[in-house]
Amino acid sequence: MNLDRVHRYLICYDVVNDPRRERLANVLQSYGDRVQYSVFLIDAKPAKLVRLRAAMQQVIDLEADSVLICSLGPLTAGGQRRVEFVGRRRPLSGHSALIV
Repeated sequence: MNLDRVHRYLICYDVVNDPRRERLANVLQSYGDRVQYSVFLIDAKPAKLVRLRAAMQQVIDLEADSVLICSLGPLTAGGQRRVEFVGRRRPLSGHSALIV
């Protein structure tokens, strides 16, 4: 994978309906790593992020639910080291995190 265009995203959600919340979690798990109950880390090029946004919009209620997408920057600029764990470490695919 060419890391020049790959960015790391922190995605978290607030979904009010249990079935929608489960479907959204399944979508996000197919794209990246679950690091907390409603928080995911996803490494993606722009096209993959567009596909992910479209998939999320098919699942959530745009009037009631909220998804936050935070760019942690490109992996080539040290994005893979911007995630730290305090306490129990969650496994991450592809890139290792700094553990405190």
